[in-house]
Amino acid sequence: MINTKEFVEYLIENGLDFFTGVPDSLLKELCACISDVCGKKHNITAANEGNAIGIACGYYLAARKPCVVYMQNSGIGNAVNPLVSLADEEVYGIPLLMLIGWRGEPGTSDEPQHKKQGKITQSLLEALDIKTLILDDDYKEKIKSCVEYMSEQSKPVALIVRKNTFGKYGYKPSAADYPLTRERALEVITEKLGADDIVVSTTGKTSRELYEIRERSGFGHSNDFLTVGSMGHASSIALGMSLFSDKKVYCIDGDGAFIMHMGAAAVNAASMSDNFRYIIINNGAHESVGGQPTVGFDINIPEILKDCGFESVYTALDEKEVVQGMEQLAENCRSAMVIFTAQGSRPDLGRPKLTPRENKKLLMEKMMK
Repeated sequence: MINTKEFVEYLIENGLDFFTGVPDSLLKELCACISDVCGKKHNITAANEGNAIGIACGYYLAARKPCVVYMQNSGIGNAVNPLVSLADEEVYGIPLLMLIGWRGEPGTSDEPQHKKQGKITQSLLEALDIKTLILDDDYKEKIKSCVEYMSEQSKPVALIVRKNTFGKYGYKPSAADYPLTRERALEVITEKLGADDIVVSTTGKTSRELYEIRERSGFGHSNDFLTVGSMGHASSIALGMSLFSDKKVYCIDGDGAFIMHMGAAAVNAASMSDNFRYIIINNGAHESVGGQPTVGFDINIPEILKDCGFESVYTALDEKEVVQGMEQLAENCRSAMVIFTAQGSRPDLGRPKLTPRENKKLLMEKMMK
């Protein structure tokens, strides 16, 4: 197991002192250390992985040094366009070092949304003509090899990170001073939903908590689409469902997912029918992968939604305001609500026992009724 701080210090010693990317659960110790050691000026949490590649390319053009880009392997898809059409040697030829968390590695146990990505991670990087090494205890030689390769070839290079590669560093997320937890907000939301209302919940702990709330209440799961992968696309899924159904469709999103593909909000507002409802739970963090901060508290999400075309946007800071917001959403079309919450979840929070295919089947049967 690699000493996380020594690893970061060795990167810096080798001229790799600027970082950007999207946090990953396999890299949470690394991201925590980078945040502490480098500060905000030298570590930017990007909106998505393509955004991070763009930042890395701009840094190289100005500083004449490669950047370190961290991501989960599921984020390679977001990164493909700028990797191929910008950084590639046949275009601008821009070197950068990718640190990629290997979720779904063959032979390991992982969630269903990571299995295919795990299988194709190495072959996908090979198809992109990106030299790839697997990070291990011999990290100094691997980093030296990457630095030499980038200098000689002026190309991106990747280090794949297996589970438990980095030792414990410790991270204490900054606590937002809001009375609600996300799970309590979800409980209030579900209590105010109609029996036929459909919910599309975003990736991570939001869907996990919604599943357990439905279990406790005995309501069942046929009204819910638990988006276990494809971060940032829950609202697009909800839009597509709502356009061809008479049922009210509520998307429950997170600030990190909203920011990742913010352009969807404009398309949603321009295309939505009267049965589409949008809720964002904003805790200012990528909590599902370690609690690293987003810019959720630095931007005015309610005003952004209004500017995109949502006619009514409600803000909620406590249970009473969530109840009032849900009542307004039920009555008013083209409406949205932003709920501000603290970070934190139960240590015994489980995962859905339904498979994605079972979830799909139940939901589609409900949509037909």
